[in-house]
Amino acid sequence: MKQGHGGHGRSGIGRRTFLAFGLGAAATSLLPEPAHAALHAMHERSLALYNIHTGEHWKAVYWEQGRYIPESLHAANRLLRDFRSGKVHRMDPRVLDLVAAVRHRLGARGPVHIISGYRSPETNAWLASVSEGVATHSLHMEGKAIDIRFPGHSVAQIGRAARSLRAGGVGTYPESDFVHVDTGRVRYW
Repeated sequence: MKQGHGGHGRSGIGRRTFLAFGLGAAATSLLPEPAHAALHAMHERSLALYNIHTGEHWKAVYWEQGRYIPESLHAANRLLRDFRSGKVHRMDPRVLDLVAAVRHRLGARGPVHIISGYRSPETNAWLASVSEGVATHSLHMEGKAIDIRFPGHSVAQIGRAARSLRAGGVGTYPESDFVHVDTGRVRYW
């Protein structure tokens, strides 16, 4: 599942696409200053993601010229779906921005490994019943959280980079080798 850049079909932009572009631009301005500064330096924002559970890859520019690219966001939503149920949910584009900002801070290369993106309420309830580390009202269910890993970087390094952005929740899980980032209130665990 690769999505390239180019040929967005902007000449036939519909009302929904236009609104998605406009709302996306507004969402970026809501990021706290450290995260906004890290992203501001980028002419375009792109990510390469690898879903460790499905084996799918996605690489695309998802923001350019001050706007999110709906086709890219749609493809990212599919890759970040609940891999257990197959349910796809709209991800908050700011969570992609956080992942891009962490990647930039780390100077990381290669795809970001995705442990968990969206979780359906059913999947989240099951996980909460078998694990103490899963919140019953997880932001994963709202498409506002992603659990990530950057090969070649430790959980401690990733956690420090994410916390330095002061842009949401950051949880480090060294025993499971991943970092949780979300666009909720700033908090660390």
